[in-house]
Amino acid sequence: MKYITIIGLFLAIFGFNSCGQNHSEGDGFNHEESAAEHKHEDGEAHGSETDESAHHMEEGLYLTREQTEAISLEFGTLTSIKLNDFVKTTGTLGLPPHDYASVSAKSNGIIKGTKKYVEGNYIKKGEIIAYVENPEFIVKQQEYLESKAQLKLKKFDLGRQRTLFDANAGVSKNLQSAEAEVAILEAKSVGLAKQLNYLGISSDNLTPKTISHQIAIIAPMSGYISSITLHNGMYAQSSVSLMEIVSSDHLHLELDVFEKDIASIKIGQKISYTIPALGATIYEGEVNVIGKEFDTKSKTVRIHGHLDGTKPMFLKDLFINAKIWLNDKTSIAVPEKAIIKDGENAFVYVAKNEKDAKEMEFKIIRVIPGTTDNGFTAIKVLEEKPPGMQIVIQGAYYVYAQSKAGELKHEH
Repeated sequence: MKYITIIGLFLAIFGFNSCGQNHSEGDGFNHEESAAEHKHEDGEAHGSETDESAHHMEEGLYLTREQTEAISLEFGTLTSIKLNDFVKTTGTLGLPPHDYASVSAKSNGIIKGTKKYVEGNYIKKGEIIAYVENPEFIVKQQEYLESKAQLKLKKFDLGRQRTLFDANAGVSKNLQSAEAEVAILEAKSVGLAKQLNYLGISSDNLTPKTISHQIAIIAPMSGYISSITLHNGMYAQSSVSLMEIVSSDHLHLELDVFEKDIASIKIGQKISYTIPALGATIYEGEVNVIGKEFDTKSKTVRIHGHLDGTKPMFLKDLFINAKIWLNDKTSIAVPEKAIIKDGENAFVYVAKNEKDAKEMEFKIIRVIPGTTDNGFTAIKVLEEKPPGMQIVIQGAYYVYAQSKAGELKHEH
């Protein structure tokens, strides 16, 4: 009885499983519906493995013929053209060393007669900036005039001694003494004359009536005053600068090019630059000198450029953005408007432009954009374009906007 009970239970279980799983065709059981339900239930059990956008891309993006005509959709192909690549850089407007001048008094003294100069004023070379007064100037002029008078007297005495010596009536010692005195006074007179000329006092026209107690401070060059510290009554020292003058006649660009780009830079390449502080105006220049020193901190090399055409208003050390244009090279490119940027990704749309089709399917081809010039952008294509498809060159943004809104759905 025990064995009969076990065998009966086994047969009952086997028969139940056969009824639940083994159906044959024509037995009235819907195998496809059952499989679909099983697949659906299994998918729900494991959760959704794709988001809505991925599912949408699997189905494709679609526009009706009416929509493509409404947005004037245009198609094209990859174009091989010459694009002028460039290197981005930053820098300042600079000046060569000889375009800077420091103004100081040639001798210590009290400042008098200053004009109402302020920073930014333009000053011409030779213009009198102020005067320096010092009693020592009077002493120097007095010494020069006295030395000059003594020299004249000693020269007369020297002539008399020579006459006597030639007539065997004179003593050679007296002649030699007179010659020495004349030589000493000549050296003293020449030295004092040069000192006066250095101070700006003409020794040639100096007389007791023209002795002056002041000397002029003269602008050594034409340019703009970048700093000024002098004022009436201050005590000026010859070692201290009273004014700084800069000339914009040789204004140039000082650009810092990174190490990775320096091999591309050549003398004569064109430069375009803007000065944010002065607006969006684009100025032109040209590479003139490539520096020979590498800055280990900033990892850059200094490039000097000449200015071409209209020059900007000069402000010392004013920041600029610049592009150094490299030689033309052939690149694969598309119109700039054909490229869609979505975050860090960039792509173009492609589709089959079939006139008889009621709707058009769009696919995405990922690209890496490069240089943009004259409305075209160089690209590196990351995916192969499907056969027979053309690139959307006009209206790509509309396709992108509609895809984001979820409106590009296939009409079944």
